[in-house]
Amino acid sequence: MSRIGKKPVTIPSGVTANIEGDTLSVKGPKGTLTLGLSDLIDYKVEEGEISVKPANDTRAARNHWGMQRTLVSNLVEGVTAGFTKVLEITGVGYRAQAQGKTLKLQLGYSHDVNLDVPEGLEVKTPDQTTVEISGIDKQAVGQFAAEIRRWRKPEPYKGKGIKYRGEYIFRKEGKKK
Repeated sequence: MSRIGKKPVTIPSGVTANIEGDTLSVKGPKGTLTLGLSDLIDYKVEEGEISVKPANDTRAARNHWGMQRTLVSNLVEGVTAGFTKVLEITGVGYRAQAQGKTLKLQLGYSHDVNLDVPEGLEVKTPDQTTVEISGIDKQAVGQFAAEIRRWRKPEPYKGKGIKYRGEYIFRKEGKKK
């Protein structure tokens, strides 16, 4: 039994959810998100909550149960509060600047890295070493943050690079003489 899957997802006021065919659409103050439904899971939209149960008692249905409930929960949370990832840039001369729908990164390469911000996401740079990515789709926010981080992962000796806020970088000691 899935402990996560057993809990129904509560629908806050101002949010509507409905099932049309094989998609679940959730509409809220920040926008609308949809999810393709799995055949292994039964979804029910009832008074103020969405319940997720396995369609049958197979191993595959039980395996999908908790994940599908979490995906539904992410839809509801996304249209109400949204998601945010904060990246911190460490290193001499490393900086970021948001210019409209483009993010300009200077990461020690011979050229600047210009990244186009995907549709539905908002990127802010409160200062030169902080990048805030926000949007209603948790997967899209995390994917874009990972693409930015991929350009310069934090290294273990000096800690230079791009890291998530709150991420711990294991530091190594340098060579001994």
